[in-house]
Amino acid sequence: MRRRIISLTVLAALVATVLFALPLGVAVMKYYRDDATTDLERAADAAALAVSDDLTSGRPPVLPPPEDDDEAGADVGVYAPDGRLLAGHGPATGGPLELRAASATVDVVTGRESGALVLTVPVVSGARVTGVVRAAMPVSDLTLRVGLTWLGMTGLAVVAIGASWLMARRYTARLVRPLEELAAAAGRLGDGDFTARGPRAGIAEIDRVGEALAATAARIGETLERERAFSAEASHQLRTPLTGLRLQLEAALETPGADPRAAIRAGIASADRLERTIEDLLALGRERRAPRAELDLDALLEEVRQAGEALLSPHGRTLRITRQEPPPAWVAAAAVRQVLGVLLDNAATHGRGTVTLVARDAGDALAIDVADEGPDLGETDPFATATAGHGIGLRLARSLAEAEGGRLRLSRPDPPTFTLLLPTDDPLAPP
Repeated sequence: MRRRIISLTVLAALVATVLFALPLGVAVMKYYRDDATTDLERAADAAALAVSDDLTSGRPPVLPPPEDDDEAGADVGVYAPDGRLLAGHGPATGGPLELRAASATVDVVTGRESGALVLTVPVVSGARVTGVVRAAMPVSDLTLRVGLTWLGMTGLAVVAIGASWLMARRYTARLVRPLEELAAAAGRLGDGDFTARGPRAGIAEIDRVGEALAATAARIGETLERERAFSAEASHQLRTPLTGLRLQLEAALETPGADPRAAIRAGIASADRLERTIEDLLALGRERRAPRAELDLDALLEEVRQAGEALLSPHGRTLRITRQEPPPAWVAAAAVRQVLGVLLDNAATHGRGTVTLVARDAGDALAIDVADEGPDLGETDPFATATAGHGIGLRLARSLAEAEGGRLRLSRPDPPTFTLLLPTDDPLAPP
C-alpha cells in the first residue's frame, strides 16, 4: 500500500508538472525570440540614426560603438541600396532581406540567414532610400538562452517531484502506520485478546474504525465473560433437578414393595423439570430476552411444590406454601422459576425442618419469602463466593432477579429467610 500511494502521488506530480511545463516552455521560447528581435531592432535603429547624415551626404558611414550589453551581442552592418557592405559586420553582399528593406516598402524586415536571426531597416532621406542597416544575432545564442532556461525549469521540476516523493513518503507513513496497527489489533482480537485497541491516528476516518474495533472488542469480551460466568453458575443450577431425580430413584430402590410405576412417573416428572430448567437457562442466557409478561403465580407455585417435594420428601421434610393476597407481577416466569429453584435447593442442602414459602403483597412489589428451620446465619454473607457452601447458586439467583427489575436479599438470618421482590408495574401500560 505504501508503494502504491507513493507511486500515485509522484505520478500525479509528474503529470501536473508536464502539463504546466509544456505551455510554459513554449512561452519562454516565444519570449526570448521577441526579446532578441527587440534587441536587434534597437541596435538597428541606433545605427540608422548614426549613419543617416553620412549616407545622405555621400560620406562613408561610421558606426558608433554599442551602448549596452544587448546591443553588443548583435552584428551591425550598413549596406548601400544596391546591396554592397559599406561598414560594420555582415556578408559582403546583401541578401533578400537587405534588398527588401532597400525597396522602402516596409519599415522592418526580419528573418533567418545563414544560421542567424536577421533584422533590417531602411535609412531614408525624404522619399529616397540612402542605405540599409542590418542587425544579426546567431541563432545558437538564442537557442542557448532558451536551453538554459528549459534546463532550469527541468531542475525545478525534478526538485518538485522529489519534494512530492518525500512528502508522499512522510504522509504515507502517517496514514499507513495506524492502519497497520489496526490490522495488528484486529489480529490480536481474532486470537482472543479482547483488550486489543486501535491507536489514535488523528485522522477522523481511521479513528472511527479504531473506535468501532474497540467497541467490538469490548462487546465481545463482555459477552464471553458473561457467558462464561453464566455457564459456571448455570451448571450449578442444574444440580437441583438432577438431585431430585436421583433421590426419587434411590428412594424407590430402598423402599420394599414400592410401586415402580409411581417411581417411573416421578422420574419422568423430574426429567421434565430438568428439561424445563435447561430451556430456562438457555433463554435467560441470551442477551436479548422476550418481553416481560404477567406472572402466572398459581402455575409457578404448583411447579415449585412438585420440585420441592422431590427434593425434601426423601429426607422426611415438607414444603408449606402460603398465599397472602399477592399482587400480580410483570416478570419472566423462567427467571422467577430458577430463582425459587435456587432457594429451594439451598434450603434442602443447608437448612433443616420444614421449608416455608409465602407469597405476599409488599406494597409496590410481590414478595416471595423462602424460609427453613436451619441454623442462624449470623453475619455470614450467603451471596459471597464459596461461603459455607453458599454463593454460586445464590449469586446467579440475585443476578436473575436484578435482570427482571427485582431484588433478592437475606431478609432474616434466624431462621434463614430469603425474600424475592418482584415489580408489579406493567411495562406496557401507558405512563
